This record gives sequence, structure tokens and C-alpha cells, in this order.
Amino acid sequence: MLFQSSIRKELARSFGATLVVLMTIVITIILIRTLGQASRGSVNPQDVMMVMGYSALGRLPIILTLSLFVAMVSTLSRMYRDSEMVVWFVSGRGLAFFLVPLFRFAWPVLLVITLMSIFVWPWSNQQAQDMKDRYEQRGDLERVSPGQFQESSSGNRVFFIDRDVTQEKASNNVFIASTEKGKNSVTTASSGRIQTVGNAQMLLLDNGQRLESEIGRSALKITEFAEYGSRAGDSPLINGTTPEKSKSTRELLRSPTPGNRGELAWRLGMALAAINFVVIALALASVNPRAGRSGNLIFVLFTFVVYHNLLNLGQSWITVGAANFAGFVLALHGGALLVALGWLSKRHLNWTIKGAVSRQRKLHAHRQAGKVAV
Repeated sequence: MLFQSSIRKELARSFGATLVVLMTIVITIILIRTLGQASRGSVNPQDVMMVMGYSALGRLPIILTLSLFVAMVSTLSRMYRDSEMVVWFVSGRGLAFFLVPLFRFAWPVLLVITLMSIFVWPWSNQQAQDMKDRYEQRGDLERVSPGQFQESSSGNRVFFIDRDVTQEKASNNVFIASTEKGKNSVTTASSGRIQTVGNAQMLLLDNGQRLESEIGRSALKITEFAEYGSRAGDSPLINGTTPEKSKSTRELLRSPTPGNRGELAWRLGMALAAINFVVIALALASVNPRAGRSGNLIFVLFTFVVYHNLLNLGQSWITVGAANFAGFVLALHGGALLVALGWLSKRHLNWTIKGAVSRQRKLHAHRQAGKVAV
């Protein structure tokens, strides 16, 4: 009991340190990506921290799985390196008996990974998507920041507005460049105001000039006006389709479409993969003095990346109908578990090719001796 308690304490320390490092790296990457989206106008700059928090929360199951895997392999490898495993083996326990203390430590983490994959992952994606949709559903002129050029939602107009802070929905120094119906036009005005007519937003301009030319021709038409009305864009409609990653698990089960089955296979696969990684960690833990400490860690990261990419690839196959849901889940996770248990049994029983050949030769020699005696 004392030996198992010390193992769990060391696993907890290693798991906590690994989790902090990975969370720092992931949050930094998500922050850079979210800031890039905000600069392109896809995310409200005021909601950057909220979107980043939802994104990090959704990726927490992957981070927890990798942290648990790395912590177990590093702890067991350290015990091999410091010859502490000899104490375990001398006590009459083989390598396979390590599964008991490992799962005693890992079961709360495995439970959290399962719950987050099934419930928190779709909720966080839905919240982040809702914030992006609300920001995208603003009118074209509402997206414009003072002193910045802003492209319309349709991509055929560019607006520049020096907003007058003393009046709401009124602007100074308006610039509009548009390309539509085979014509290029540039409109400037000293002032303008916004009015909503039905589903359309109208920008009423005062005291300005409009330059218009047809594409491919050199003729230029110049018009001066005291008042001019320009359509700023339709009010965006709410998209009724919800991506599979934002749907709840109950919705995926109610509507078993190929896309929903692929997403369900990914969520269930995260929980099964976390369980398999506990067995894989015990099977892979070893020390090679020539490779150094980083050699084993590189192989561990490579194993995790391959497993995770196979999980994503299987989701794509199920979505396009190239693979069956039950068949893929059984083949990938069941196959990974069988390979890990086979490798663990080999190390637990010290199976080697030379040993197998030697045993076969001894058995053959005994049989031959028996025949000669008869």
C-alpha cells in the first residue's frame, strides 16, 4: 500500500506539472488565433477572452488525455532509470500488476474526460459559435470602426466612415467603393446617416460626389449630389443549420445522419482512447540509456499524434460513408487495446524471439529423447 501510495503521489505531481505546461501552450495558440479572427472581423474584439475561454474549455479533454499519458510514461520511466522497478519485481509482482495503481489514480481524470467529451465539448462550441454569429449578423455599417476601411459582408463594397460621436447613426467623411453589375463606383460625401427600410439598411449621403465607370472601358461618369441614398446591405439572416460539433449528444443520437455518427464516434473515441492510453503508457514505459530522456518522450508524443489523427480520420470516413460507425470504433479502439495488452504481456512474461526458439528446441529435444527411450 505504501508503494502504491508513493506512485500515485508522484503521478499527481507529474500530471499537474504537465497539465500546466500544455494548458499554457494551448491557450497561447488559441489567443493568437482568436486575435487573428478579431483582426479579420470574424470575432468581436471585446469578446476575445470569452471566445478564447470557450475554445480552451472545448480542447480540455485532449489536453487532459495527453497530460495523463505523458505523466504516466515519464513516472514509470523514471522508476526504471532509478532502479525502483526492481523493488516491485523482487516483491513477486510483474509489470501487469501496475495496472491497478495506475487506474486507481486515473479513474477521476478518465471520468472528467468522458463527461467533457460528451457534454462540455458541444456546449463550448455552441457558445463560441453563437458569439461569432451575433457579431456577423450586424449590418455592414455597424461593423465599421472610425478611421478603418471595412469590407461588406457580400465582399463587393468597402466602407470608410469617420463617425461623429455627437450623433448616433450619423457620420462624417463617408467613402464607399463598390463593384457590382459590371461597374466600379467611388462615392464620397461630407456626411451621412443610417436609416433602416424593411430588411435593408440605407445610407443617406449629403453633399458628395460619385465617380462611376464600366469595367473594361475608359469612360468615366462624375455626378455631384446634395443628397444620395445608398444601400448598405441587407440585415443578415440567422443560419438555421448547426454544425455537428455544436450539437448535443442527445441530438446526435436522435438524428443518426453520417455527419452526426462521425461526431459521435469522435466523442466516444476520446473516452475510449483515454482508457487505452493508460495501458499503452504501461506497455511503452522503459529506459534506453543511449537514447536519453527525450527519446522515450518523443516516441510517446508520436504515438499520441498517430492515435488522435486516426480518430479524426475515422470521423471523416464515417461522415462521407466510407466506414461504419460500430466497425470503426471496434477496429480502432479494440485493436489498439489488443496491441497494447499483447505488448504488455510480452514484457510481463519476458517473451523474446530467442527465448521462444530455445523453448521450441528444448521441447523438440525432449520429444526426440522420449522416442529414443521407447
